[in-house]
Amino acid sequence: MNSSLMLRRFCCFNTATSSSLSSCSKKKPLVFLGSPQVSTTVLDALFNASTVPDSLFEVAAIVTQPPSRRDRGKKVMPSPVAQYALDRGFSSDLIFTPQKAGEDMFLSNLKALQPELCITAAYGNILPTKFLNIPPLGTVNIHPSLLPLYRGAAPVQRALQDGVKETGVSLAFTVRALDAGPVIACERLEADDQIKAPELLELLFFKGSTLLIRELPSIFDGSAKMKAQPQDDSKATLAPKITPEESWLSFDKEASDLHNKVRAFAGWPGTRAKIAVIDKKNGHHNILELKIITTRICGHNNVQGNEVDDITFFKDALVFPCGGCTALEVLEVQLPGKKVISATAFWNGLRGQKLKKITTEGSSYAGGV
Repeated sequence: MNSSLMLRRFCCFNTATSSSLSSCSKKKPLVFLGSPQVSTTVLDALFNASTVPDSLFEVAAIVTQPPSRRDRGKKVMPSPVAQYALDRGFSSDLIFTPQKAGEDMFLSNLKALQPELCITAAYGNILPTKFLNIPPLGTVNIHPSLLPLYRGAAPVQRALQDGVKETGVSLAFTVRALDAGPVIACERLEADDQIKAPELLELLFFKGSTLLIRELPSIFDGSAKMKAQPQDDSKATLAPKITPEESWLSFDKEASDLHNKVRAFAGWPGTRAKIAVIDKKNGHHNILELKIITTRICGHNNVQGNEVDDITFFKDALVFPCGGCTALEVLEVQLPGKKVISATAFWNGLRGQKLKKITTEGSSYAGGV
C-alpha cells in the first residue's frame, strides 16, 4: 500500500458510524492523542477502563502522527499507536492522522464527534487554541516530569542528563503555553543511576496511565479543575529537543557528566566518541568512531597507562580518563553498521593495538604514540 493510499485510509471519517456509536451509548466520548510506542501503554489502559460495566467513557477516536517510512525507508508504516489500535480491533475510520492539529478538515471531523475530553501522551504536534476549545472538559496531558520542571520535548532525557535523583510524572490540563497548565496530580519516582532513558520513559508512562485512570472520575465530574494547582512559573525549567549534534562525548568533562549523557541519549540519538587506534610496531594510527552504549563511573584506582590520554582495559571495561581526575568505564560499544558488543570483545579484537582518547568533539588525532 503506497503512502497516499494509507494516509487517506487513516484520515477518513465516517460520520454515520460516529452517529450510530453516539446514539447507542451513554458513555462520554474521549479522544486519545499519542504516537510512539510508549503511548500505547496509556491507550491500553484507556481501552481496558472503557470496557468495564460502569465505565464513564468510550474511546471515540484516536489522533496520531501520519504514516512514515520505517525499516530503513522500505515501508510506509502507521505510527505505533495507530498499529496498536488496529491490532485491538479499533476502526480505522476513527484514527486521524493530520499533518498538523489545526487543519480545518481534521477539526471539523473532531467537532462532529463531540468529545467531552481529550487525553494526550507524547502526541508530537502543537495543539492550537481552536483545538483546545473543542472538548468542554478540556485536554489533559501525561507529562513525564514533575512539572514545572523539564517543560518541553525531552523531559526524561534532560533530567537524566542532569543526573537527577528523583523524577516523576504529572497529569496536567493543556494550555497554549508549553506544558504550563494546572497540575491535577503527580507521582514521584527515584531515578536509579544506571537506568537509561527508554526504560525510564516506559516506566513513567506506565505510572502516568495508572494515575490517569485514577483521576478520570474527578476529571469527568469537574472536580479536577477545582483541585488542580497552578504551576509556579518561577521554578520552571526547560527540556529542549535533542539534536544529533549533541551526541558526541568530550572526555575533558567529568565521568559523571558523560555517564549521565550516555543514559540520557540511549536509544536516540545515542552517544559517540572518536578514538585513535595505534599500531605499537610502526606507530601508524587510525581514527575510529564508536557508539558508546553502556557505561559506569569508575570506582577504583586502577586507571593505568603511560600517558594521560591512554585508554586502558580493566576487568570488563574500557577505562577512559576524564576531566577532574575521574574515569569512565565503558562496558558496551558499537561500531558503525555492526552489532553491540561487550568491551571485552572489542578489546580482544584489537590484538595488542593501543588506544588513545580524542578529547575534543569531532576533532582529529594529532598526537604521536
